[in-house]
Amino acid sequence: MSADPTSIVHVDLGARSYRILIGPALLDTPGTYDDLAPGHSCAIVTNETVAPLYADRLARALRERYAKVDVITLRDGEAHKDWLTLHAIFDGLVGGGCDRGTTLFALGGGVVGDVAGFAAACYMRGIAYVQVPTTLLAQVDSSVGGKTAINHPHGKNLIGAFYQPELVVADVDTLDTLPQRELVAGLAEVIKYGAVADDAFLGWIEGNLAALLARDKTALSHAVTTSCRIKAEVVANDEREAGRRAILNFGHTFAHAIETGTGHGTWLHGEAVGCGMAMAADLSARLGLVGRVQAERVARIVGAAGLPLRAPRLGLERYLELMRMDKKAQGGQMRFVLLQGPGQAGLGAVDPAQVTDTIENFCA
Repeated sequence: MSADPTSIVHVDLGARSYRILIGPALLDTPGTYDDLAPGHSCAIVTNETVAPLYADRLARALRERYAKVDVITLRDGEAHKDWLTLHAIFDGLVGGGCDRGTTLFALGGGVVGDVAGFAAACYMRGIAYVQVPTTLLAQVDSSVGGKTAINHPHGKNLIGAFYQPELVVADVDTLDTLPQRELVAGLAEVIKYGAVADDAFLGWIEGNLAALLARDKTALSHAVTTSCRIKAEVVANDEREAGRRAILNFGHTFAHAIETGTGHGTWLHGEAVGCGMAMAADLSARLGLVGRVQAERVARIVGAAGLPLRAPRLGLERYLELMRMDKKAQGGQMRFVLLQGPGQAGLGAVDPAQVTDTIENFCA
């Protein structure tokens, strides 16, 4: 592990390239934002939970470089990742007189980052934005890669855009205030990177779960940095998910069905991903793509992290209906990210009959 207090990961996308800064004491240090283009105004988009903790601190730092700093506070929770929330951001931007030179700062977890990023992509046909993720899940996954979206009643993240940030600031000190359930949910995405792209990292996670759950800063910084390095490499080679980037959706076909079927916000995204990864690993083994030992290893790590291993009883037909609405589906045919070996995965079409046993097994 690096002994440097701050790690820097580069996302190489040509003219849209940017840096991810990872470490402690970043959020309210004015120098963190020195690389941003100068501007007159900025707007912080946050939620009612995060605002009392960090909005004033970020605003003070930003006043060193912006003459005008507005704060737009949203309702908290996945249930509010919708049109009404998106329009609340637009109302705040218009009401504050924000123009094309305004920079938007997304301060919060994955919901804030996704909806604020989508707002930035749309407002005046696109304004600059910065991700300041305050949850583990957002730091390792949703804040990186430019996928922005809101949910639709029939599916998660169905309405959105690819729109890259100017900078990502992952201050691991913000994880101090994260509820334990949210921390555990974030570990699902960390485990995902090891399962699909780096078996050595999966082994490191397995051996350091106790430190991660205890919020050891060195362990968390290493987990965030390694996760971001893996994602940055994948995104740089497949920005719009035309090929390899799909592997980062391991477990998500099952997970999105769980989230939509139970009502957005009932299961945390990471909880659904954890269960979904165990299900996808089981399906991979049933299809003969990976050994049963590897599939059980993934499930064991998911369970050891404190993530659920039993799926909700939505009914087989409801699961299949929801999974046909998944963004990876083509022509109504379900496609899953499947394990193909230790630290290897790929996308493949699967017949519904092949999925039935996995669903019934995990819902038993």
